[in-house]
Amino acid sequence: MDAQRSKPRLRDLGITIGMLPTGPWNAITDVPGVRVGQTTVLHGDGPLQVGSGPARTGVTAIHPHEGSAWEWQVPSAIDILNGAGEITGRSLVDEFGVLGSPILITNTLSVGGVHRATVDWMVREHPEIGPGGWVAPVIAETYDGHLNDIAGQHVTSEQVFAALDSASSGSVAEGNVGGGTGMMLFGFKGGNGTASRVVEIGDERYTVGVFVQGNCGRLDDLLVAGVPVGQELGPMLRERRAQHEAERDHDGSIIIIIATDAPLSDRQLARLCRRGMLGLSRVGSIAHHGSGDLLLAFSNAEGNRVNVHAPAPILTTTRLSDEYINPLFQATVAATEEAILNAIIAAETMIGRDGNTVFALPHDDMLDVMRRYGRLA
Repeated sequence: MDAQRSKPRLRDLGITIGMLPTGPWNAITDVPGVRVGQTTVLHGDGPLQVGSGPARTGVTAIHPHEGSAWEWQVPSAIDILNGAGEITGRSLVDEFGVLGSPILITNTLSVGGVHRATVDWMVREHPEIGPGGWVAPVIAETYDGHLNDIAGQHVTSEQVFAALDSASSGSVAEGNVGGGTGMMLFGFKGGNGTASRVVEIGDERYTVGVFVQGNCGRLDDLLVAGVPVGQELGPMLRERRAQHEAERDHDGSIIIIIATDAPLSDRQLARLCRRGMLGLSRVGSIAHHGSGDLLLAFSNAEGNRVNVHAPAPILTTTRLSDEYINPLFQATVAATEEAILNAIIAAETMIGRDGNTVFALPHDDMLDVMRRYGRLA
């Protein structure tokens, strides 16, 4: 995953979000035990030939802790801001309040293939699934059909296995990678981004980490640290782009994954999901009619994991008092905002099927706008 760490991030450009400190990687993997793996699928150029390409897609896998998500299930919640999207396994998470699989994120039409491959991977890891147990994997999606031969379903079982098997802690590649390979954000190239925040509550330190697969928003909506960058850059960028292609009235979607090691219940994690929505609004999204804005939060606090093999008649768990939860709300909002901006900062211009081109956010032009608004020296 470290191959793309050289890509710039928001803080590399001198822009910070909020006052809370980040973890050492400023990534979802700062939450102890969380692992991320990604497989990128890039091949072909020129006219679309369904089934052959061009392919601009991939898959991202997130393991909620250092062990098996099926054997040791964790409190979880899913919430929806706008529902023009898909996340499988939601009814199980809603009913039981736990997550019992890794989280996979890909493109819209590859959900079925990734779901089947994830089941196969989990059966490989746990042969008792089937005759002695069952699983409902969580697979989420956003649409990459502007650049990718999405109907060709180019994400294979081997690539899903590779993402799951290669997952690790540490730095996380951002931008045009994994499930985010062919995505767009606010009229620019988008993709994957991540960020984290560390809070102190009483004598304890907790981390909130956020990962996004970003494919939402329109150019004029984009805010960077409160500055209307999209509106400021819009006229100039439309003139530059006219020779390449007409601007798309992009809707799109976003998947937001929120992880923490704070001991929270599923009810409290649903509250974090709603604060993730606030972070999304801070970059300018209004959750357009055609947008799928889907959020999942989990807590991997070790004492609150549930062993699927040894269910106890009485479960004793630790839960943070609601009176002390505000720092986690603050951390979620800030980390979500920065993760989305990291995705758009790291993303690079991409040419996809039929020559469709999506341009990267021009960093220098953005920084000029930030200086005019007094946000940079």
